[in-house]
Amino acid sequence: MSQGHARTALVTGGTSGIGRAVVQTLAEQGHRVFFCARGADAVELTVKELRDENLDVAGTTCDVRSHEEITALVAAAVEHFGPVDVLVNNAGRSGGGITADIDDDLWFDVIATNLHSVFLLTREVLNAGGMRDRAWGRVINIASTAGKQGVVYGAPYSASKHGVVGFTKALGNELGPTGITVNAVCPGYVETPMAQAIRGRYAAFHKTTDQAILEKFTAKIPLGRYSTPEEVAGLVGYLASDAAAPITAQAINVCGGLGNF
Repeated sequence: MSQGHARTALVTGGTSGIGRAVVQTLAEQGHRVFFCARGADAVELTVKELRDENLDVAGTTCDVRSHEEITALVAAAVEHFGPVDVLVNNAGRSGGGITADIDDDLWFDVIATNLHSVFLLTREVLNAGGMRDRAWGRVINIASTAGKQGVVYGAPYSASKHGVVGFTKALGNELGPTGITVNAVCPGYVETPMAQAIRGRYAAFHKTTDQAILEKFTAKIPLGRYSTPEEVAGLVGYLASDAAAPITAQAINVCGGLGNF
């Protein structure tokens, strides 16, 4: 890396799926990576596994719906590794159903987890994380192709991810002159534990099998397969690099050709 020092990255939802792959990718690229997840055991196990590969990682628990826990998370990252150079807002949840039947709690929880957390964490990193004081920074938000098109029976999720894309574009333009870039990565179908859970819910809803739903989803992808978490993480790693300096306020799909938008 340039600047003669390792950079510090903060990743939310870092113990599974895309987040776990992002933590590993950034650490392998030489970043010091601080990450969080809600489960203490999962954080401890992930730290151990990656340190066993001689990667410089640390982590703690955090519920990204909580302003207080976000404040504590950023303070812990700064205390452990120093000011935050790269923020990856990855933590998120799925959620949907027949819109007329969705209750308040589900709607507000999806928005809090997927959208409010992105604002709260980004603001905290810009301030307490020290990013706005320096002429270099990367904010990378994991959105979704559902942030660009409507997903049937996925109104809360789709609304939250559209919000993330809009926030990304607005802040990217705002911070353009500062050397801090802001981009969204928009995965399509990615093989993760969350994807398996979503297929299970669709199967139950349509009274069919998980395998039938998998085949239906896969048939929509021009590439003919799901993407992998590592492939999504590869784009995150590029966006975190010096080479990606002119890329900002973009929402870039990693979707096997699923979305031409």
